[in-house]
Amino acid sequence: MESAPILSIITFIPLAGMILLLFIDKRNKGLIRGVTLTTALIDFLVSVPLFFFFKPTHEMQFVEKVSWIPDFGIYYSMGIDGISLYLVLLTTLTTAICVASTWRAIDKHVKEFMISILLLEVGMIGVFCAMDFFLFYIFWELMLIPMYFMIGVWGGPRRIYAAVKFFLYTMFGSVLMLVAILWLYFHNYQQTGQYDMSILTYHWTYIDPGAQTWLFLAFFLAFAIKVPMFPFHTWLPDAHVEAPTAGSVILAGILLKMGTYGFLRFSLPIFPQATEAAMGWISALAIVGIIYGALVAMVQPDIKKLVAYSSVSHLGFVTLGIFALNTQALEGSILQMINHGISTGALFLIVGVLYERRHSRLIADYGGISARMPVFAVVFMIVTLSSIGLPGLNGFVGEFLILVGVWKSNPIMAALATTGVVWAAVYMLWMFQRVMFGKITNPKNEKLTDLNLREIAYFAPLILFIFILGVFPTPFIKKMEPTVEHLVQKSNFALARTVEPGDAAGMLSRPPSGSAATDLQKTVAPSDVTSSALGYVDSADGGKERS
Repeated sequence: MESAPILSIITFIPLAGMILLLFIDKRNKGLIRGVTLTTALIDFLVSVPLFFFFKPTHEMQFVEKVSWIPDFGIYYSMGIDGISLYLVLLTTLTTAICVASTWRAIDKHVKEFMISILLLEVGMIGVFCAMDFFLFYIFWELMLIPMYFMIGVWGGPRRIYAAVKFFLYTMFGSVLMLVAILWLYFHNYQQTGQYDMSILTYHWTYIDPGAQTWLFLAFFLAFAIKVPMFPFHTWLPDAHVEAPTAGSVILAGILLKMGTYGFLRFSLPIFPQATEAAMGWISALAIVGIIYGALVAMVQPDIKKLVAYSSVSHLGFVTLGIFALNTQALEGSILQMINHGISTGALFLIVGVLYERRHSRLIADYGGISARMPVFAVVFMIVTLSSIGLPGLNGFVGEFLILVGVWKSNPIMAALATTGVVWAAVYMLWMFQRVMFGKITNPKNEKLTDLNLREIAYFAPLILFIFILGVFPTPFIKKMEPTVEHLVQKSNFALARTVEPGDAAGMLSRPPSGSAATDLQKTVAPSDVTSSALGYVDSADGGKERS
């Protein structure tokens, strides 16, 4: 019996909702919002079983593979592992929350906005599930269009500038990545005599270290812009400040993770020698980003821009952990990707709540509002403490694992990164104090109303996960651990292993030549690897069936 194509269902439920919206009168805003929210909630509920049925192994699971364009070796191929599992779940949850948060905030072109959100969700889930380069690139580019319009149509006064800047930065990196993908495609054909666009195939393809460097840089630039790493970060503050609240939440919660996910899925396993050679200068850039983002956030008068620069600092930790190249740091980075999506997404929702009531994001326009909004004050306090990594909350576990892993790799880097934790406490607590405490000096703040039931409802799951991930992180780490350990072992980051007879993975750790190259190709022919890695899907009863 074949298993249900659960990943395709999750990916394209938003597309079905989007098509349904096309037949609804644009003047019926309530129905449009209701259909969109129902679609997003159904997609989230359908995605939840992934967590419970996912088995803690390094193999791709829930695999779907159908020939699409056979002449070019292109397949419709989907699957998830311990790296992508949580990102898919975070995407479906965040999208549902974003739709709920825009119930009153978006009042013009509501139909077009909801269509943009659902189309964006299709692209985001597709990126995390795609196991074919061609399919991945389609989903990667698909995300650009709805986000461009969300910023450019529903954004602030400088929305056109911010949207164009976002589009040009991302497109520039994407084009270089496409060139690198094409090089890999034809290089693999020269080695094997067959066309194949399967991503896992290239995890086993030997590439000359010199070529690896250039290919690594092409992929790195695309992912570094998306993160964004220093000095490629300049588009982010503009995009965040001008985007509507839902756009900022999706941008911080999901889209920025595309870059760090790309490092894990492509850069590390496909270009191991280039990765190891670059880890020093990339870690240095990550440290600069951590400190620079924190210091710039500290002097921001605009709450939203402060949170935007905090993302530069927090994702510097994630990048630093990835390129520490050991299990603890990688696990911490994956966990911190999820933590950042929850905490920073909640911070942008908090800014949205204030802006809907006061139409101002300036810290100086507030003060003493905890007396008027006590429930909001509690939510704001929990999210703030989560963002700075208070023990017992989600932010602490990820940062701790990253710093432990980085210390094993480079104690000096770990010491420098630790200062970012201190700076985060300074700018976040100072901002919280100025907004929430003191006397109410602005008469407009006297009339502020507390959170309503709808707002409490979309904050509740984020607060819940802040505590769950902070107190009980082990079940989540166990799901990703085999994938991370396999990634480290296969890519052989730390030390060159001794090659045992028939050990194909060990042979990949050094350039083969002569007959050794031929033997390697025979031992790990891409078709064999693809069939073993993608040809089976776990069934509900624990067995394996052909997909």
